[in-house]
Amino acid sequence: MTTRARSFDAAAALYNTHRPGYPAALFDAVEELAGRPLAGALVADAGAGTGIASALLHARGARVVAVEPGDGMAAELRRANPGIPLVRGDGDRLPLASGRFDLLTYAQAWHWTDPARSVPEARRVLRPGGALALWWNDMDASVPWIAAQDARVRALFGADGVSFRGLPPGPSFTTREIRWSRRVPLEAHLANHASHSAFLLLGEPGTRAFLDAERDRLLRLFPDGTVEERYVVTLGVAVL
Repeated sequence: MTTRARSFDAAAALYNTHRPGYPAALFDAVEELAGRPLAGALVADAGAGTGIASALLHARGARVVAVEPGDGMAAELRRANPGIPLVRGDGDRLPLASGRFDLLTYAQAWHWTDPARSVPEARRVLRPGGALALWWNDMDASVPWIAAQDARVRALFGADGVSFRGLPPGPSFTTREIRWSRRVPLEAHLANHASHSAFLLLGEPGTRAFLDAERDRLLRLFPDGTVEERYVVTLGVAVL
């Protein structure tokens, strides 16, 4: 898991350019389930990566502190979001003061932690009544072409699914699913795939061969070269 997590450092610019953001409805749901507005809240965004979620939280008026362990990802975060404070660390050892934060978020990042350590750390840094919010943004497999592509990805890597994700035991989570979509050039869709850890570890020749075949398939579905990507964000929020 550490090798996979650190694979992003060599592709931080690719990640920041082509990974999707998050819809406004996600942050509306976070506010509802956390029981407070983001505006004025002190928020720690752990596993912040290049700052995609941090920037959106900041835009909602939150006072955001980004936490990121990777050198390449942290450098890209600083470049893209110079106004957001950044500290180096991970969810198992949060370099944050105790009992100070209104909200602790993990956008696409909780699965890189050890819950036996990261849950106590969340309880430590949150103030009484503060909330822990975890979410994952995945392409919507109810769409036939996405389901077919997902099956090809799983066959390539011999994977049955994303079994290492899940909400930890202990905290009482309320969950939501938020569906949304974006339209992007075909090359951006392919570059998004290339930014995922499995492809980064696969290496350039194998990744290029797979994505070249995907390009040919998708051009038959999207002859104008614009792909409509549909997503499902799975959100869990626990007030601690």
